[in-house]
Amino acid sequence: MPPGRLVPIRVVLLDDSEEIFDISHRASGRVLFEMVCLHLNLIEGDYFGLEYQSHHRKMVWLDLLKPIRKQITRPKHTILRFVVKFFPPDHTLLLEELTRYLFALQVRQDLASGRLTCSDASAALLVSHIIQSEIGDFEETQCRQHLLNTNYIPDQMALMDKIMEFHHKHIGQTPAESDYRLLEVACRLEMYGIRLHPAKDREGTKLSLSVAHGGVLVFQGHNRINNFNWSKIRKLSFKRRRFLIKLRADPSQNVNQDTLEFLMASRDCCKMFWKICVEYHAFFRLFEEPRPKPKPVLFSRGSSFRFSGRTQKQVIDYVKENEFKKLPFDRKHSRVQYNSSLSPLRSAQHQVPNQAVKQSWEGSFLVSSEDSAVIRPHGDSSPSTQRNGCSDQTYPIQEDNRSPTAKQQPIDRAEVTCALVNGHADDCRGATPSPLISPMLNDTGAIRVDDEEDNRRKNCPADNAYCIAKELLSTERTYLKDLELITVSFQRVLDEEDCIPDTLKTLLSSTYEPLHSHHTHFLQELEERLSLWEGRCNIQGKGEIQCVGDLLLKTVQELKGLSAQLQIISECVFALEKACVASHRLEHVCREFELQKVCYIPLNVFLLSPLHRLLHYRQILDRLCKHYDPTHTDYSNCRAALDDVCELEAALHPGLEEIENYQKLLELQKDLIGVEDLALTGRQLIRLGCLSKLSGKGLQQRMFFLFNDVLMYSTRGITSTNQFTVHRQLPLHGMTIRESEDEWGVPHSFTLMVQQQSLVVAACSESEMEKWMEDLKMAVDIAEESNGLNTDLLTASKDVKSSGASEVESEDDLTGSRTSLPRNGNSSANTFHRGNTTAHVCWHRNTSVSMLDFSIAIENKLSGNLLRKFKNSNGWQKLWVVFTNFTLFFYKTHEDEYPLASLPLLGYSVTHAGESENIHKDHVFKLHFKSHIYYFRTDSEYFFERWITVIRSATVSASRTRYLNRTEPD
Repeated sequence: MPPGRLVPIRVVLLDDSEEIFDISHRASGRVLFEMVCLHLNLIEGDYFGLEYQSHHRKMVWLDLLKPIRKQITRPKHTILRFVVKFFPPDHTLLLEELTRYLFALQVRQDLASGRLTCSDASAALLVSHIIQSEIGDFEETQCRQHLLNTNYIPDQMALMDKIMEFHHKHIGQTPAESDYRLLEVACRLEMYGIRLHPAKDREGTKLSLSVAHGGVLVFQGHNRINNFNWSKIRKLSFKRRRFLIKLRADPSQNVNQDTLEFLMASRDCCKMFWKICVEYHAFFRLFEEPRPKPKPVLFSRGSSFRFSGRTQKQVIDYVKENEFKKLPFDRKHSRVQYNSSLSPLRSAQHQVPNQAVKQSWEGSFLVSSEDSAVIRPHGDSSPSTQRNGCSDQTYPIQEDNRSPTAKQQPIDRAEVTCALVNGHADDCRGATPSPLISPMLNDTGAIRVDDEEDNRRKNCPADNAYCIAKELLSTERTYLKDLELITVSFQRVLDEEDCIPDTLKTLLSSTYEPLHSHHTHFLQELEERLSLWEGRCNIQGKGEIQCVGDLLLKTVQELKGLSAQLQIISECVFALEKACVASHRLEHVCREFELQKVCYIPLNVFLLSPLHRLLHYRQILDRLCKHYDPTHTDYSNCRAALDDVCELEAALHPGLEEIENYQKLLELQKDLIGVEDLALTGRQLIRLGCLSKLSGKGLQQRMFFLFNDVLMYSTRGITSTNQFTVHRQLPLHGMTIRESEDEWGVPHSFTLMVQQQSLVVAACSESEMEKWMEDLKMAVDIAEESNGLNTDLLTASKDVKSSGASEVESEDDLTGSRTSLPRNGNSSANTFHRGNTTAHVCWHRNTSVSMLDFSIAIENKLSGNLLRKFKNSNGWQKLWVVFTNFTLFFYKTHEDEYPLASLPLLGYSVTHAGESENIHKDHVFKLHFKSHIYYFRTDSEYFFERWITVIRSATVSASRTRYLNRTEPD
């Protein structure tokens, strides 16, 4: 704050409270605005502004760059209002609960003033969410009395019954959830965020102009009659009372240039509207705050006004990339007892969609016990590239890209949000600010490892043969647990529901029960052998008990006798899917079972686990053969077992590739809305992941799915299922791909040309762009050579298009898939959906995976004890860890029924812990994602290298060339 005498300035906040701020009479508007944001502890303050009534009795925005004394002549007698200035098109872009609360208050004010006009049904629904946040769950007498005492909308009495009907459906909804639902409804209204400015056209017809995130709008009354998208506008300017919009040339209409002219009430009104247009364009379209123009040496012409502050891209990146302490805030109008410093998530039925999984996946542990919480992270954001500069009285629309800057300092600590089970929320009552509240996983409840335990571990055999046998034992324990899920847990659910056909029930039991019995006996023998091996660790000679080759040879030979069961595993997956299609009840049961904590990965992956286990046996036997000298007593057994398992694997391998692809297609079918018959014979998944699509609205994050015949892209649906809604499909036949960074000025961008239309997309990095382009070119070559599948996947959907790619998506395309709020108690199968699938992780980590990555992940599974340490914690915690499906799953012991937490590794990097990190322990590796750092310690060099190897297989996506030329490390 500059020196000078202090002047008290009154500011009315959105909850109608009034605060007085003493600032220097020389201070700029920025000083006052930041004092208000600091008073509110508001991080996303850039969406807001301060407005006041000028001497012409017009509401104008406070210019943050100019001194206040040059804008307000009598500051002591002027009241400023802190209100929403920039209304984003999607409420999910508001990442903080406090921000959504303030937006909800703005909607409340706009409804009461009549500025936000809508149908009676929409108005009643909006009011029902407001009173749910203020008085809580529905109670008829209380609700009716509250509506009689408080007026939310004009003519409220006529809609009282309708409001109460809606309110009755919101039982259990927290104030934060009500804010979210309120904004979800409000964002779809045509008048949301609209501020009308009176004007006339050239014929003198009375109109109103407004500006929104997408461009300049023209209204007649409250009906929108025209919309000029930013991509169509070349320049905005004003001359006296005339507001001018210069449009870009449109070759399709043979129009080289067109200038639209509107007459406003005065020059001040015209300039005021021009300024807000400049600010809206800069905030929603630019990469960063535009640089100030150099002052002219002699003469200046026109206005030097420019946008000041962070753009929306910078705000989103800043909040996601940093962690802030959650401070509680008061809800002035609310009577509900609610801790606003916690996440709004509370139950699977009432979770905040999109935000729920977003807060849990990006860089954090997912916790799945009732008394647990997770670290709240912030993940990646899609790149954005546009900018414009402003000149005197004109505002040319140009393009550029620069890196965003951050002004606030983050708080270096983890935040607490609610627990999620398979992507759904658990009750978060009793949550306290600790990294992991579960007694099994926090600092006080975990098993400590002190020097005495370190010494005890050092007495165990250090030979690599023992370590390989130990890995065999650990992974066998996990594998047997997976078999028990099918033969015990899943079978029990099917018996209780009595919804499975007898033929399918017989098929499952005759396939998996013999395998379960065989591996149970093998595990018992393995545990006995390892127990003896550890007990004889001081004996110099190696006898019969210090080897496992004989056990492996025996079990592989017995598995050859069970080859009939292994060969029909694919048939089990096909039969179960066919039965689910025929019976909605069975599909419902399977979906519900997948949401249980014990089913920590998709059910079909468990069904395929016996085939995956053969790959692990081959790897373990191969390492033993490489370790042993040919003269070793155990070498001959290991060699014979390796030959047998390779023979068995070769017989099953062709069917394994087909069923793995089919399983991924089924998983994607559940993730997508608007797609039919995805899992067709001959269709192959090649890559899925995030790219940013360039359109008239700038760069927008989209989820792309590449198959051998078609490319589809989608957005995350704003529904409780968190599924992806497909917008378009692009046939690969005739598609061309070229780099276009220089053409568009967008880093890591490339253009897809198909059917005389183009689609410009950008990857998050150069390596991601290369992987996408490599796979796209390969897929196009395959599509050109093949006869082609039926690529008309989207015909059953009214919300998607399939005739190539359009440069600009229509607003209807983006909002058509947003369904109304789900009813409580909806029991349809679509309501139940896993929120932790690979597609969701890719969405939040802004990355991609290929089918080659899935193949590598199948081979790289590992289980065992690890010691874990947080960056700022003191002691190490001993946990049983299972690595599968690109994720670490954490248990207290290997006997636990379900994981207590999980950590998806896509996007993470794994490195050795450096000397500067003061670990002072051997065999420590570090997992790092942005500001999230975890240390893990193993008990031997062998396991240190093994964990590094398997984790790198998940954190580094394989290119096709590198995969084909790779060799397995010793």
